[in-house]
Amino acid sequence: MLTGKAAAATTSFCSLQASLLTLAILTLLSFTYFSLNSSSILRPSPLSPHLHHLLSATNPKDHVNTTTTTTTIDDDDHHHHQQLSDIYHSPKVFGLNFADMEANFKVYIYPDGDPNTFYQTPRKLTGKYASEGYFFQNIRESRFRTLDPDQAHLFFIPISCHKMRGKGTSYENMTIIVQNYVESLISKYPYWNRTLGADHFFVTCHDVGVRATEGFPLLVKNSIRVVCSPSYDVGFIPHKDVALPQVLQPFALPAGGNDLENRTKLGFWAGHRNSKIRVILARVWENDTELDISNNRINRAIGPLVYQKRFYSTKFCICPGGSQVNSARIADSIHYGCIPVILSNYYDLPFNDILDWHKFAVVLKEHDVYRLKQILKDIADTEFVALHKNLVKVQKHFQWNSPPIRYDAFHMVMYELWLRRHVIKY
Repeated sequence: MLTGKAAAATTSFCSLQASLLTLAILTLLSFTYFSLNSSSILRPSPLSPHLHHLLSATNPKDHVNTTTTTTTIDDDDHHHHQQLSDIYHSPKVFGLNFADMEANFKVYIYPDGDPNTFYQTPRKLTGKYASEGYFFQNIRESRFRTLDPDQAHLFFIPISCHKMRGKGTSYENMTIIVQNYVESLISKYPYWNRTLGADHFFVTCHDVGVRATEGFPLLVKNSIRVVCSPSYDVGFIPHKDVALPQVLQPFALPAGGNDLENRTKLGFWAGHRNSKIRVILARVWENDTELDISNNRINRAIGPLVYQKRFYSTKFCICPGGSQVNSARIADSIHYGCIPVILSNYYDLPFNDILDWHKFAVVLKEHDVYRLKQILKDIADTEFVALHKNLVKVQKHFQWNSPPIRYDAFHMVMYELWLRRHVIKY
């Protein structure tokens, strides 16, 4: 009897063990199945050869991070930048940022100041300092102006030292006028104090404007200076300030270019000896047979526009600094298709962070003046042709228009300001 019960108990125990073993096996199989299934979900599928090629060919530097309105470049822009890629440091970045600027950039012009005195309107749009006048006029004609200061990225201080000079104002009085005007804006409006003036800018082409504003350190130190005399050995700060191209307008003759067969003369310069480098240039080379160097301006009695016509027949036009590092002769050379030879120290060339000047100009230091002819003669014909072709491409960037035209000098200056818009506001 007991033996039968023991046998039954043993059978039940074995059945229980078998059931638990079966359950364990099923659980293990289920866990293994779900684990493998999850791994296959998380594992990326193999890239197609085409997609793998696209990803591997992508350069991380080509990506531009934008935080404002999304912009695209149309077919015309793509064609434009394909043509001009030789002259830009980074054509893709320039193209994207330029389109972004056109879509978003806003500037507020302070309304204060009588236009009949030193404010708001240009003195004139002609002569060596026309760049200042054109900017004053263009900013009002452009899409960038806003009447709502809360929408503005930057604030324009519309005071013109060129107009003061036209009325015979002394340097001392200019400084007082500038200081009183800016201080009135600071006390009347809240915008300067939000950044201590870092999002404010003023424009002056004549060196009297630089001298007048230097008497007000708060303006020079904090705000963006857009000036024609960007010499970085006397206070110009390249990452903050902007080099304004000095352009003598209107040009007396049409633009040159694509006319290499007419350019038989090696080099040309004629002008006043109002700087040390010009004195040396004239003394060393004025009697040379291959370099046409004159230590005085060409007498108009010789004939009409003789000076301008010399640009058409010359390969390289020498551009030494005058009383300042800059010279309107650089823009003349570009316009007439004569490769500019920059002969100036400490010169932050206009649009230097956008355009590669070495692709369309010869950039030298002043001490190179003694080897000038040999340097120019050592430039191979193929290199000269490339420089000339690129020079024609940049002409539009050194031309002022009213109303402004896309990619002209005004838009290039605005692009430089757009690059400097990121400031901290309190």
